[in-house]
Amino acid sequence: MLTSQPNDFLESLIEVRTHGRYLSRLIDDSSGTLIGFHGYAENAERSFAELIRIPGIERWSVIAVQALHSFYVPKTGEVVASWMTKLNRDEAIGDNLEYVRRVVAAVSPRRPLVFLGFSQGAAMAYRAAATIESDAVIVLGGDLPPDVNAANLPPALVGRGKRDEWFTADKLEKDLMFLSGAASVFFDGALEWTDVFRAAAGEFLAKVQPRS
Repeated sequence: MLTSQPNDFLESLIEVRTHGRYLSRLIDDSSGTLIGFHGYAENAERSFAELIRIPGIERWSVIAVQALHSFYVPKTGEVVASWMTKLNRDEAIGDNLEYVRRVVAAVSPRRPLVFLGFSQGAAMAYRAAATIESDAVIVLGGDLPPDVNAANLPPALVGRGKRDEWFTADKLEKDLMFLSGAASVFFDGALEWTDVFRAAAGEFLAKVQPRS
């Protein structure tokens, strides 16, 4: 029989079933499928609103996936979400990837399939693109996570605002060393979507072809 002192505890993990949500605009004869991942303290609605402003996206199917960990914005009561924290990090990565696999299976995406991540969602885009058969990845304001092998990634476009204090120029330069042949776009801004980035994303999408 296990015993413990009054102030001691044993940490255990248990797997449970949960539900995620995504927003979609599916087009039967689409030019491709774009799946987006929002940033910290955002939601699928905000992500979808940015994705559909990309030039040329009218002919693409668009899916905005909301992170599994929801919470309220204190002042407004808006429901937003986070992809993960440092607590139980490895398990959260596995849960998130399985979640994305199920979304992909549910929407039966037309190729080319492109993942796009903003801020905290950038890591999710990299992870999804490295593990799920896809044709390109686009990230804005987020770095390449250490658990992703860059050699497994499809062609990439990386965006950074010149005044972004989190995704710094040094972080971008380091990522580009691993992302062989990746395209990059810089703009006058901080950690945010801008028309300059959207234009670059639209041009990039127009050139994406399904990988054999």
